[in-house]
Amino acid sequence: MEKTAKIYVAGHRGLVGSAIWNNLQSKGYTDLVGRSHKELDLLDGAAVKRFFDLEQPEYVILAAAHVGGILANNTYRADFIYENLQIQQNVIGEAFRHGVKKLLALGSTCIYPRNCPQPIKEEYLLTGELEYTNEPYALSKIVGLKMCESFNLQYGTNYIAVMPTNLYGPNDNFHLENSHVMPAMIRKVFLAHCMRTGALEAVRADMNLRPVEGVDGSATQQEIASVLAKYGISADCVTLWGTGAPLREFLWSEEMADASVFVMEHVDFEDVRGTGPEVRNCHINIGTGEEITIGDLARLIVKTVGYTGELHFDASKPDGTPRKLCDVTKLHNLGWHHRIGIEEGVEKLYDWYRQSINA
Repeated sequence: MEKTAKIYVAGHRGLVGSAIWNNLQSKGYTDLVGRSHKELDLLDGAAVKRFFDLEQPEYVILAAAHVGGILANNTYRADFIYENLQIQQNVIGEAFRHGVKKLLALGSTCIYPRNCPQPIKEEYLLTGELEYTNEPYALSKIVGLKMCESFNLQYGTNYIAVMPTNLYGPNDNFHLENSHVMPAMIRKVFLAHCMRTGALEAVRADMNLRPVEGVDGSATQQEIASVLAKYGISADCVTLWGTGAPLREFLWSEEMADASVFVMEHVDFEDVRGTGPEVRNCHINIGTGEEITIGDLARLIVKTVGYTGELHFDASKPDGTPRKLCDVTKLHNLGWHHRIGIEEGVEKLYDWYRQSINA
C-alpha cells in the first residue's frame, strides 16, 4: 500500500479497528477514513453506497461487526447473523463495485467446528458442527470469508480474510451484559476488590462510566450491590460462568492490528490460494499458538488485581467450546509472529482499564 493511499477502516473505534487505525498512523499512512456508527450505518446499503461514492477508498479493512460474549450470542441469535451478514454484504459489495485494490475482512476462529482437532488448521473449516451458542455469528463469518474467496476466483480481486483468536486490549468492551470473557473477568474482579477494600468511590466511578442495567454510580450502595450480585460480584466472592476448564487462546489487540497491516502490506490472494484444482480455505488464522484454561486465566487476573476474596465457578452455566487453539503455521510462514504473552497482556489491560475509569 502506498503511504498516501486512501484507506477506509470500517469499525475504526472498536477494539481491533482502533488498534489498526493507530498502527497505520504509526507506520506513516496519511489518508485514513473512518465513520462512527452514528455517521454511517453499515446496515444501510444505500448509505454505504453513498459513502463509497463520496470517498472512493483504494483499500478497505473491514473490522466492523456485531460482537459479544456467550450470553449475548445465545440470546440475540437473529441480530448476530442478520447484522453481520448485512455489514459484510454492503461493505464487500461496494468495495467490489468501486474497484477497491485490496480488502481485508476480519472474522473469528469460532468459524471452526466445536469438537475440532487441535491445534486448528485452516482446512478444518466446515468439517463438523459448530458450537451452538455462537452458531449464527460463526455462520455469518464463514459467509464473509467465502465471499472474499469467491470474488477473488470469479473476478480476480485481492480480498483476504483473517480469523483472529480471542482478542483483548485497549478499548475493549467491559459492559457486563455483553462483554467477552477477558474484560468481563477483569471488571468483575476489580469491582469485587474495590468492594472488599472499601474503595466505594472507585466502584461509583466505574458504574458512572459503564452503568449496569441502567444502574450508575449515583445509585444507593444497596442498589449497586444488588445489581452487581446478579453478575456474581461481591466483596467476598466472584462467581464466573462455567467450570473454568475450557482452554482459550488470547491475542493482544494491538498485535492483531500489526498482523492485519502486515497482511495488507505483504500478502496477496495468490500467496494463500494454494495449488490444487479446488481452491478453498484461503483465510489465515491469526493467533499465538498458546493457550490457558479459563480457570487459570481467572486466577491470573485475581493475582494481578490483588483480590483476596474467593473465586467460584458456576457449572450450571455453559462453558462454550471446550478448546480452541489456532494452528498459526501459515501465519508464521508468511512472516509474522506475536510478542506479548498472556501475563504481560493481562497486566497491560488491567492498567488500561483503571486509567479509563480515572480519565
